[in-house]
Amino acid sequence: MWPCHIEIRGRSPAVIGARGFGCNVCGRPTSTALDAAALLADLVAIDSVNPALVPGAAGEAQIADYVATWLRERGLEVTVVDEPAGRPSIVAVARGSGGGASLMLNGHTDTVGVAGMERAHEPRISAGRLYGRGAYDMKGGVAACMLAGAAAVGAGLRGDVIVTAVADEEHASAGVQAVLRRFGADACVVTEPTGLRACVAHKGFVWAQLEVRGRAAHGSRPDLGVDAIAGIGPVLAGIGALQARLEAAPHPLLGPASLHAALIEGGQELSSYPARCVVAIERRTLPGERIDAVRRELEQLLELAREADPRLHTELRIGLQRDPFEVDPGSEVVAVLRAAARDVLGSEPQIVGDHPWMDAAFTSAAGIPTVVFGPGGAGAHALEEYGDIASVERCAAVLSETARRLCA
Repeated sequence: MWPCHIEIRGRSPAVIGARGFGCNVCGRPTSTALDAAALLADLVAIDSVNPALVPGAAGEAQIADYVATWLRERGLEVTVVDEPAGRPSIVAVARGSGGGASLMLNGHTDTVGVAGMERAHEPRISAGRLYGRGAYDMKGGVAACMLAGAAAVGAGLRGDVIVTAVADEEHASAGVQAVLRRFGADACVVTEPTGLRACVAHKGFVWAQLEVRGRAAHGSRPDLGVDAIAGIGPVLAGIGALQARLEAAPHPLLGPASLHAALIEGGQELSSYPARCVVAIERRTLPGERIDAVRRELEQLLELAREADPRLHTELRIGLQRDPFEVDPGSEVVAVLRAAARDVLGSEPQIVGDHPWMDAAFTSAAGIPTVVFGPGGAGAHALEEYGDIASVERCAAVLSETARRLCA
């Protein structure tokens, strides 16, 4: 073992032999606090379930404190963005000497719930995989950001490397929005898990409620009642027809847009005509689609109900909506990251699109050229979730090399 290597909490050191993780004295690859498995295990052990999803859940306060302390101890300038109150996000800057481009490395610290999971916050390692809630989505990516941010301190960069560990991505993304109101950058890598592929596009979504109102009456009086549940039938049939039209215009990386009936509610008892029926719709959108066009589609679905029975009344309510994301695969941030990955990994990462929504849509909308690149694993939102430890190390090395090139 080289003198510059240390053990972390009794674990054997994981030597990271990629450019960017070298001892400032001897230049050899070190494991000084860069043990990806140890860091990821610490993050997974902290319960950070989003309380907007699970009332009374722990939230991000404890993990934010851990991230802030870890980065501060390694020389980064740390700011706590406590907005909304009690849901802190962390911004940590490895300050450059000046005159270079700045790079933001973004990940979210919250997770979905753990109902049905065994030992959700007891990280365990088997065959190079670290199991536990958030190991894949996305504490592995957060760990990679932290490792790369630490490696940037004292690396002789002119530009700043900015680590943002944000709250609430799994619900309304309040954390990244609060951070972007105060901080910017010249480029951004969002480290959602991509299996070390370069993601340049993802879908957006629109949530909506389509309500049909009839008339309540005793079940023996069809002359008085107007059945709202039956009345919504043409709307449900129209969803299939609309999906068929959407599939005729796929995105080259994302495939077609989509919609589905997610929830339905109506009626009060067997002996009554139901006065109302509400179907909740999720519409996944492609880059270039606008909310006005989606609204017209949904209004046309409700028109089908009115055409079938003019006695019905309808209402459309648009809820949460998030824009899709797309960046030119030939843009500088994508090209630099792919070149860095080629240097570290031996080959350029594949260009892909991904289906889930990510905070990349907000960083991009803020005018920051963004690419998504993160480690591998499996089990997002599932009962068994794991992160691939080796890919966390490799991701951190690619981020470090990207910073060396962009922020020089």
